[in-house]
This record gives sequence, C-alpha cells and structure tokens, in this order.
Amino acid sequence: MFENLTNRIKEVAKNLTGRGRLKESDVKAGMRDIRRALIEADVNLQVAKDFVSRVEEEAINRKIFESFSPGEMIVKIVGEKIIELLGEPIPLSLEGQPASVLLVGLQGSGKTTTAVKLATYLKKKGRNPFLIPVDVKRPAAFEQLRDLAVREELPYFEKRLPDEVKLTKLALTQSIIKRYDTLIFDTAGRLHIDKEMIEQIKKVKTTVKPSELLLVADGMTGQDAVNVAREFNKEVGVTGIILTKMDGDARGGAALSMREVTGKPIKFLGVGEKSSDLQLLHPERLATRILGIGDIRTLQERAEKEIEKEKAEEFQKKLKEAKLNLEDFLVQIKQIKRMGPLEELIEMLPGGQDLKKLMDEKQLIITEAIIQSMTPEERANTRILNASRKRRIAMGSGTSVQEINQLLKEYEMVKKLMKQMKGHGPSLMPPIFR
Repeated sequence: MFENLTNRIKEVAKNLTGRGRLKESDVKAGMRDIRRALIEADVNLQVAKDFVSRVEEEAINRKIFESFSPGEMIVKIVGEKIIELLGEPIPLSLEGQPASVLLVGLQGSGKTTTAVKLATYLKKKGRNPFLIPVDVKRPAAFEQLRDLAVREELPYFEKRLPDEVKLTKLALTQSIIKRYDTLIFDTAGRLHIDKEMIEQIKKVKTTVKPSELLLVADGMTGQDAVNVAREFNKEVGVTGIILTKMDGDARGGAALSMREVTGKPIKFLGVGEKSSDLQLLHPERLATRILGIGDIRTLQERAEKEIEKEKAEEFQKKLKEAKLNLEDFLVQIKQIKRMGPLEELIEMLPGGQDLKKLMDEKQLIITEAIIQSMTPEERANTRILNASRKRRIAMGSGTSVQEINQLLKEYEMVKKLMKQMKGHGPSLMPPIFR
C-alpha cells in the first residue's frame, strides 16, 4: 500500500537534497510529481490538487531551518499535510445502555467479517458485545455471521425473523436480559445501493437509535469507495468509516480521500483475515509509513501483544551467552509469524520499502521447514548432521541438501558472531531472519 507514492516522495526529496534553499520552481516541479503519484494512488482528483497546493504554499513560504535540508523540509511538510488530510482521530462512541453500533455497506465489502473483528476488539477492551444479523432477505448473511461468531466464541442473536424491526426489538430485549453492553448490528448488504436496502437500514436506525452508524467500505476499490461513502452518508447519515482490505494491493487513495470528501472520520482499518486484524487509525503512524519512515510504534505494540515475554527474555539471555541452537531459532520464527506477514512487518521499519527487496518470506518458510524436519538432537547439535541425515531432512522438508548446507553455513556464522560479541555490547539480528 502507498509504495508508489512513497517512492515518488523519496525521489522528490532526493532531487532537492544538497540545495541551499528551496526555489519556487524546484518546489513546483516536485509537487507535479507528487500530484501524479497521488492520482495514481487513486486519490480523489480535487483532493490531490488541494493537497499539492497546500504543500506548495507552505514549502515556498516556510523558512528552511539549519537542522533541515530542503529535501527533509519537503518530507516534513508533506507529512504534516497528510496528517491534516486524515484528520484528528475520533474514538468510537459507546454511549447508552446498551451502546449500539450499526454497520452498513455493500455486499462484498467485508461487513460481516468486520462485525466480528469489532466485537473481538471491544471484548479485549472489557466490553460484552452481542452480534445481531439484521439482513432478513439473504439467508447466507445470517449463516455467515453465525459461523464466524461461533468460531470466535462470541454471542450472537440466534432467532430468525422475516421482519427486521421485530427482529431488532427482540434482540434489544434479549440483550437487556443477558446484560450485553454493546450491540453490533450487521445490516443488509447488496451489490449496489438500492431503495429497499436503504429503507431497511432506516427502519433499524429508527428502532435502535445507534451511538455509531459506521460504513464498512472496501479500500481496494479506491474512488468507488469514496463515492459509496458519499451516497450512504447522504441517505442514512454515517458517523464514521471502516476501510477494509488495507493489507492487500490497495493503492491507498480511499484512505487519503475519505475524510476530505465525506467529512466523516476513518475510525478503523481492516488489515488482514484474522479476527484481531482491525486497527485504530492513527494519522501520524500512517503518515510515517507513507513517507517511508516506518511505523515502529505499531510494530512494538504488535510484538508486545503476540510475542511471549518469557520466551523473548530467554532468547536474549541465550544470545548474550552465545548458547543459541536451531531449536531457539525455530521458536523465534514461529513468534515472528504470529505478528503477521513478514512483508507487512518490514514496511513498519524505517526504510522498509528497500528492506523488502532484501528479505524474503519464502526463505523464512524454507528455514522453518528444514528445522522442523530435524530431530531435537540434531537441532541441539548440528555437528551430527552427516550426508545421510541431510538427505532425510531434505526429503522431509521438501528442500535440497544445498539449502540445508546454506542454512547450516549461516548458523555457523551466527554462532561465530555471538562468540565475538559475547560481553561486548547489544545483540544483533542474526542472518537467519534476512
């Protein structure tokens, strides 16, 4: 996401590096490149024009501080304007007893999956959510929500009724009896906005009087998502937006256009298939990722959540004492995989776009397969790996003896490095993770 835009911003900054001051002609030339990149990223045309004008005006009028080069100043201004474009984050409103959240959106936008993700998110925050399927016309909608709720061990409204108002009222009564404090309504979804769907949503809205009416929009559809948001806001009055599929090949234009065009805040980003893959929108963090500076804060939060503290401390201790074996590396690989796709994690590092070219997730999979095909004795003592054992491991892991030898070569390099570093400063990430 945003890869092309990130590269263009870097190019503009690089071209300005080394110049004593920002000339108006240089700024205008750089902004033309950024405007093209924004449009290619599927940012709304008017939003792109306005954004570039703001950056251009600021860059021409702002004095260059001694601590910044012209290139750095451009990056700084672009970052500030991206944060302004995304707007101040507005937390989810959960007023009322119980609080009610209506999710609306087109079929295929990920609305039902998002309902479950939102329930999971709120459950971790100490809430007691209740999922309610309100699409009475499409039987598969009920079954999809039921299956996901059962898988995630979340309570859901089990009774089917042909009328959405009666269903909603009965669900409200049941939620009070069972003391659920947050109700998440998964409303009707269709392939396009039609009168029947809008009428259903309006009836449910009138009955529930929700504290939030959130549009779930497919981030991969770019400007179509913005148009859908504008239409839904006009018809039913949304309070916020959740952009889904932001982990894929989305060019990111919807994220940068949505607030400016609709006036409604983006509250969450869907970034994967797991129930935990729902992130609050942090404008500063998204801006730093677009600028290629990384998102260390989110990476740190994910590591704290997914990596077991005791195992991490044990790994660090063994690393300092130069006592690591392949079993320890296997544990670390599994913990890294729990944090998410390697490519996504790399993007959160400063210079992540460049690092992606050097780091290969396939190699991580091969490494894991090789180590898993070894016996505990072989992982602890690689010296016993003769030709026969290597052939057996290669067959079990679907790899070759040459790949096993390459892994062992890297492992020996790590061991040698650990011995050299023992007692001499901080540990380094071993080559096995490259």
